[in-house]
Amino acid sequence: MAPNERTISEAMSLKQHTLLKEASLSGVGLHTGKPSSLTIKPAEAGHGLVFQRADLEGSPLIPALSDHVVDTSRGTTIGIGEATVATVEHVLSALVGCGVDNALLVLDGPEPPGMDGSSIAFAEAIQQAGIEEQEADRRFLVIQEKMEFVDEESGISLLIEPSKEYSLNVEIDFRTEVIGPSAADYSFSSNSYSEEIANNRTFCFLHEVEAMYDAGLIQGGSLDTAVVFVDQALSPEEISRLKQRYGDINSLSGPGVLNKGGLRHDNEAARHKLLDLIGDLALVGAPIKGKVTARKPGHTSNVGLAKIARKELKRQILSLRFMKELQPGLVFDINAIHEILPHRYPFLLVDKITEFSDNTIVGIKNVTINEPFFQGHFPGNPIMPGVLQLEAMAQVGGILLLNNIENPKTIWVYFLAIDNARFKKPVKPGDTLKLELEMTAMKRNICKMTGKGYVDGALVCSAELVASVVPK
Repeated sequence: MAPNERTISEAMSLKQHTLLKEASLSGVGLHTGKPSSLTIKPAEAGHGLVFQRADLEGSPLIPALSDHVVDTSRGTTIGIGEATVATVEHVLSALVGCGVDNALLVLDGPEPPGMDGSSIAFAEAIQQAGIEEQEADRRFLVIQEKMEFVDEESGISLLIEPSKEYSLNVEIDFRTEVIGPSAADYSFSSNSYSEEIANNRTFCFLHEVEAMYDAGLIQGGSLDTAVVFVDQALSPEEISRLKQRYGDINSLSGPGVLNKGGLRHDNEAARHKLLDLIGDLALVGAPIKGKVTARKPGHTSNVGLAKIARKELKRQILSLRFMKELQPGLVFDINAIHEILPHRYPFLLVDKITEFSDNTIVGIKNVTINEPFFQGHFPGNPIMPGVLQLEAMAQVGGILLLNNIENPKTIWVYFLAIDNARFKKPVKPGDTLKLELEMTAMKRNICKMTGKGYVDGALVCSAELVASVVPK
C-alpha cells in the first residue's frame, strides 16, 4: 500500500470530507510571477471549495464554480467583480484527487504558487494535513444521459457518459515529432492520484515560451515549473543563448525536452492534460459519477463541459427538492408539481417541467380530447381557449417563481397583469404545448416574466406577465 493510500481511499466514500488541519504552501505564481502564500483550511460540510483573497479589502470569497470563470486563455481564472484567482486548476485537481469536498483556500495574491508546475506539492500538503470524514452525505452529479462539448473546427471533443464511478480518458496529438499521439487514463477507484497524475507538470513548446517571455508573460515560468518541448533543431548559438536565459539545459541536436531531467513519464503531457481536466471539472461543484472521454482538451473546452455538467447538477438538485428519484430529461413530474402548485383538476394545466435555470423555465402541457373545456368550447372544432393557454403559461411561471422560495406552500402568487398577449395558431387535441418563460425583473414581491408557447416548434402564443408574491 502506498503512503496515505488509506486516507485517499476512505475519502472516496459517500460522505463529505475536509482537512483535519490547515495546509500551507508558498511560492511564485506561474503566470503573474508574484510571490503568494496559500493556506488550505478545513471547512464545514456543504461549504464546497472556496477561494478567499485575503490581500484585498473585505477578503472577498470566490466559490470554485464554473459560474465564476472569467478567463481560460492561459489557465482557468475565476472571479467575482474585481477579485480574481488565476490558475486554479492545479490545486483544485489535488483537492479532488485526494477526496476533499470542503475547504477554504486563503490566498494573499492573485494566483496560487506554481510550485513545480504539477499538483504534487498540493496533494502532499493535503495528505500530510490529513483528511476527515464529515457526517453529511455527498451530493454527486449522477450522469444519466451523455453530455458533450464539441468544437468541430478544431477537432476538440469532450464527452461524459453514465458510469458507476468517476474515470477519465484523455487523448492528445500536437502533430509534432516530440509530442505526437498520446493518451492517459485514470479511474478514481484506483486511489493512486499522487502516483499516477499529481506529479505531471504543465508544458509548452520552446517557441511559445520564448514569445511569452519576451512579451512579459509567464513571469513565474522556468524550467523548474514547466516542461519545455523543443520541436526543431537548435544551433550551438541558440543553445548558448538558452543556457544564459534558463540555466542548465539539455544540449539538443534535434527535437526533445529542454529540461535537464527529461520527462517523469513517457506520456507526461497527456497526464498533465488529465490533471488539468480533473481540476477544471471540479468547477461543476460536486463529485461526478460518470466516464469522461476527452480529445484534445484545453481549459476553454474543459470549462465548457463543466458549465454543461453544472447545469445538469442544478437540475438534479432542483428535482430532488420535490422528487424521490431523478428522471432523465425531467426536472419535475406531475407529483412534484402537486407539491409546488396549489392548483388541482380540472384547473391544473401543467404536466411536467423539462428545463429550469435561475431565470428561465420550460413546461409541458399535453392537450388531450379529455380536457373538460372541450365539451363546451367549439365541440365540433375543439380548440384550447386562449385564456387557458395563458393560464398554463402563468402556472409554469408560478413554478419558476415559487421554486426560489424555501417553502412554496407558505405563499400565494397572484397575477397582476397580462400584456401584449398574442395568439398565432390554434391549439388542438393531440398537441403538446411547450411553454417557455423568462424572468425579466424581480423587485421585492413583484415579478415580471415573458412567455411563449410552441407546438411542434411553431409559435402559438406569447404574453408578458406580472405577478405578486403574497404570504398566506
